[in-house]
Amino acid sequence: MKIITPGRICLFGEHQDYLGLPVIALAISLRSSITATKRRDKKIIIDMPNLNLTEDFSLDDLEYTKDRDYFKSAIRLCINKGLRFSNGFEAKIESDIPIQAGISSSSSIVVGWINLISKMADNPPNWKNERIGKLAYQAEVVAFNEPGGMMDQFSTAIGGCIHIEQEPFAVTQLNPNLKTFVLGDSNQPKDTLDILRRCRDQRKSIIKKINNVYPDITFENCTDAHGKSILNYDEQGLFEATIENREIQIEALDELKKDTIDHNRIGDLFIKHHAVLRDKLKVSTSKIDKMIQASIEAGALGGKISGSGGGGCMFAYAPENPLDVAQAIKNAGGTAVIIHADDGTRID
Repeated sequence: MKIITPGRICLFGEHQDYLGLPVIALAISLRSSITATKRRDKKIIIDMPNLNLTEDFSLDDLEYTKDRDYFKSAIRLCINKGLRFSNGFEAKIESDIPIQAGISSSSSIVVGWINLISKMADNPPNWKNERIGKLAYQAEVVAFNEPGGMMDQFSTAIGGCIHIEQEPFAVTQLNPNLKTFVLGDSNQPKDTLDILRRCRDQRKSIIKKINNVYPDITFENCTDAHGKSILNYDEQGLFEATIENREIQIEALDELKKDTIDHNRIGDLFIKHHAVLRDKLKVSTSKIDKMIQASIEAGALGGKISGSGGGGCMFAYAPENPLDVAQAIKNAGGTAVIIHADDGTRID
């Protein structure tokens, strides 16, 4: 059996989902694949040639032996949901998604892994992709108390362009007829968890500070005025960034819901979103900024950093001239690949 699962880019709402705010994400045509065959014993062997790693353990011993022990956490979760496994299996995982670069390489694999093992169980369930996304979130984020939100797991599981609302939780499939993107990898390493904790924890402490004066204020209904007399200069900047990104996401959603979208407006909103991420959340790098600027000068309608930041990838929206934009990103020192929207996790 072979399962393929896309990566994803966050179109709008970057660094917002773990605050309970909506996001718009797009599954992309870079994928992980997991091929597996059953064994006669209860051993699990996972070959990961991209990482030059092999992992093995037994279904009879699913105790965690390392941080982010996702393969075991996923199996444990599936067993807790009533699935039975009489046999182990051998799996091979390959991926063309840049690793630790803001394109959900790990979530793509966790989603694909849960999809795979659910189908190889003695009693395979008929889980919909949204259910697989939820289970992947529990196996990846909840099980290890990580700071991320739900965007990665749901977007790679469901596919296409989706809008995720968190309170109350709802996923809406959008069909905006978006054209070609160009993904640019800066090849700069980044510390995802450190950046997520900094951006998340600081802003959660800010809203608690505001709640001492305005107890009914949330990230969903706050305005700049609520922080003016309460927050210091740095805190006010982070607070304003959250509000600006929230409003950009709302404007983008209105546009993406239209029967015929204005591609130039979408590009402009990418530029605005990146400016907030760069100047107020400070998660971009000078190299990524140069790659984005080069792509716009080559004809892209807009672009932004993708993922937590501090390195990794950016993307440019290039409906008309993706080859020129890809070359401009390469000239700026990045690695470029042309991408488009893709379906969610599935049997190949």
